[in-house]
Amino acid sequence: MTHVVLYTRPGCHLCDDARAMLGRASATVAFDLVERDIEDDDALLRRYLERIPVIEIDGEEAFELLIDETELHRYLGRVQSR
Repeated sequence: MTHVVLYTRPGCHLCDDARAMLGRASATVAFDLVERDIEDDDALLRRYLERIPVIEIDGEEAFELLIDETELHRYLGRVQSR
């Protein structure tokens, strides 16, 4: 199964948008979703501070900041069909 990680932080409206997009995508593509609050880990905070939201799919950073929902669906579909 595809593994998706959403890197977020509290008060991030772009993160809220990404979360909603992933919710809609889950209706058509199966994947495991884990959310990681970058403020809970100093290394993640340093790495992603100005880049969130970041969506990692099967270990690869696939999207950051402004995420195109159509591209997200395409990417997930391609990963799923492997």
